[in-house]
Amino acid sequence: MNTNPTQHHRRSIRLRAYDYSQAGAYFVTTCTHERACLFGDVVDCEMRVNDAGRMVEQCWSAIPNHFPHVDLDAFVVMPNHVHGIIVITDRAVGAKNFSPLPDSNTSTHRPIRSPSKTIGSIIRGFKIGVTKWFRENTVTHIVWQRNYYEHIIRNEESLNRIRQYVLDNPVRWAFDRENPTASTAESDDAWLT
Repeated sequence: MNTNPTQHHRRSIRLRAYDYSQAGAYFVTTCTHERACLFGDVVDCEMRVNDAGRMVEQCWSAIPNHFPHVDLDAFVVMPNHVHGIIVITDRAVGAKNFSPLPDSNTSTHRPIRSPSKTIGSIIRGFKIGVTKWFRENTVTHIVWQRNYYEHIIRNEESLNRIRQYVLDNPVRWAFDRENPTASTAESDDAWLT
């Protein structure tokens, strides 16, 4: 089947040529399909998760079990999306936790990193776990929208600001751009301020 690249090309939202497996902190948001409120409700500025929301929390908490090079930071489940900070560490692979030595013949090239260690593979695994639970326990079969949003956290000030945004998310639900009932939605980058 031939495809027309001008009609069927999705613009990538990832930073071009960036290695998403390298050590660092990443702010991630993933939303439900069609922004359906599946994970609970915000009541009196507090998120009250339902069974599905508890499963989302469990799957998120289990990420380091599947990806030992990952630490988790601030995280919140909202009715129709999840915010979290994922930290890829410099934990080395191989015997005695030493990094493999570069081959002297190819020392000018960066080592090839496994795609299973990227932010994309981490989020994919998380989404699969939640989707599996939904399909086994509910009538909902399409849980997530395609893709996810990420932001590379570049310094401590930004990390602290984003942590606070994540923790305050339930309080801001009335203005959250993901809230289908928000009368005045905040800007796309409210977490930057």
